Order: sequence, then structure tokens, then C-alpha cells
Amino acid sequence: MALFKRKTVAKPGEWYYCLEHGTVEEGPECPGKDRFGPYGSREEAARAMETARNRNLAWETDPRWHDPDPARGDADRGDGDGRD
Repeated sequence: MALFKRKTVAKPGEWYYCLEHGTVEEGPECPGKDRFGPYGSREEAARAMETARNRNLAWETDPRWHDPDPARGDADRGDGDGRD
């Protein structure tokens, strides 16, 4: 057990989405590993999971994701994973 536990201090108006509890909280109440944020509004924090899903989808469907990188000497094997 730590002798000195540092309490995380939030700025007024910072909102977080707690992944553990599935709730929106003002200021970081839960550990950083269990939350998304900070967000500028309660509404933004409430949409955190939707925002994450949309970003993941955009990343997974990015046509550049599995392209070979000529600078690294990658060769295209045709299977899309970019490894030689």
C-alpha cells in the first residue's frame, strides 16, 4: 500500500466516461485506466463509446492501413498484412 496516494485533480468542466461503471462523471473519480476523457461537456462524455466505435471503424477501414511502406522495404505479398 502506498504511503502517499496522490488524488487526481480535475479542472472545472472536465467530464469523463467511466468504462468500469458505464457512467459519466465530472472530474476523474475512477482510475485513468478505466476512463475516457476529458471531454468538454457531459454530452460529449456520454457519447464516448459511440465516438470510439466510429474512430475504430474509420481506422479499420482506412485503405492505407495495410499498404506496404517502401521506406521500410515492405513488399506487398497480396495478403494485406504488409509483412514480408
